[in-house]
Amino acid sequence: MATTAQDASSTGLRGSGGLAIAMLVTNVATYGFQVVSARLLGPVEYGAVAGLMAFLLVLSVLQLGTQATAARRIAADAGHVAVVERSVLRLSYLVGAALTLVVLAASPAVVHLLRLDSPWPAILVALSVAPLTIMGGQAGVLQGERRWRALGLVYLAMGVARLVVGCLCIVVSPTETGAMVGVFLGLLAPVAVGWLALRRPRAPVDDGIEVPTRPILAEIGTSSVVLLAFFVLSNLDILLARRTLDEHTAGLYAGGLIVAKAVLFLPQFVVIVLFPSMSDHASRRSALVRGLLVLAGTGVACTLGAYLLSPIALVFVGGEEYAEVEDRLWLFALVGILLATLQLLVYSALGRQSHRSTYLIWVGVVAIVGAGLLAGSLTGLALAVAGVDVVLVVVLTVLALRDVNRAEAAV
Repeated sequence: MATTAQDASSTGLRGSGGLAIAMLVTNVATYGFQVVSARLLGPVEYGAVAGLMAFLLVLSVLQLGTQATAARRIAADAGHVAVVERSVLRLSYLVGAALTLVVLAASPAVVHLLRLDSPWPAILVALSVAPLTIMGGQAGVLQGERRWRALGLVYLAMGVARLVVGCLCIVVSPTETGAMVGVFLGLLAPVAVGWLALRRPRAPVDDGIEVPTRPILAEIGTSSVVLLAFFVLSNLDILLARRTLDEHTAGLYAGGLIVAKAVLFLPQFVVIVLFPSMSDHASRRSALVRGLLVLAGTGVACTLGAYLLSPIALVFVGGEEYAEVEDRLWLFALVGILLATLQLLVYSALGRQSHRSTYLIWVGVVAIVGAGLLAGSLTGLALAVAGVDVVLVVVLTVLALRDVNRAEAAV
């Protein structure tokens, strides 16, 4: 049984080549949007855009919570795929609309926090939440059915549309508002692709059978709280930089984070492909170990690459305007792979339906806030973030392996 599960996990990784390529292109496109934004806007304007994108990423926890819930439930109940699909997609529309209204109401606070010159960028973030959440429901259905090709096209549409439409909007209007108009319009493309992929259910609809929405909504909420902790942790530093450092230094920090985010997103397909296996008792250990090994190798390569090839890395960050941060790009690469590893560990906990260990990330959030407020420099803030992430990776890895060992011993 264990051997079969391990083989399935390995086959899943081998069979997801198309998804890996699609996500690589998507991440390169997303990275390209950041690079173009940094070059066309400059440190001050780009610092504000980076803060807005970090805020949007935190808001995307409901998208990811919806996706994780849909994928887990469909994988666990293959006989009622169409029914689960129908319930999840309906909830994604309702949750997206409700969250948009909440963020619209909070937009004055966002303007104040990020020191924006206009309320429009914050309003555009609120409008972007709806298609983002809808896409989460669509992606979860495709992931649960292991339809990697269709899922890859959804991700591909998101990345390419953001790059093309976003850059065009910045060229037309090189402002924070122009950049966020591009982000909003770009999010409409993956929703359209997801709708096309799901317009006809692969499985027949079970007439008369309904999945109660309350348990699904509760699971979405629980998963979202756990993912919120991770995304607050992974995006809090740019907000701290905007508040504690001067605008120029905060812009340099945002430029360094381009490297961190690139390294974070590079192996993301591993988490997506292994999540169903990490939800299966028989394959949890092998999936977790495979994921940790892949991320460790990726981290070594990326950190050494950023150190040895820092002039090349600087070109992708934004050029000579960001030269002051060149000698510390390796540190941002290290932060990126630590965050990628934390993401794997968080999804491992979701697959085990064990949320207590991941609440430790909230302790890390508090630690970063405390250390970040005391850090008076770019390097100090980056080191504080890396230090907290290292501790969390070690602790959560130990807890995950302990849980797996206990579960296997109980069988």
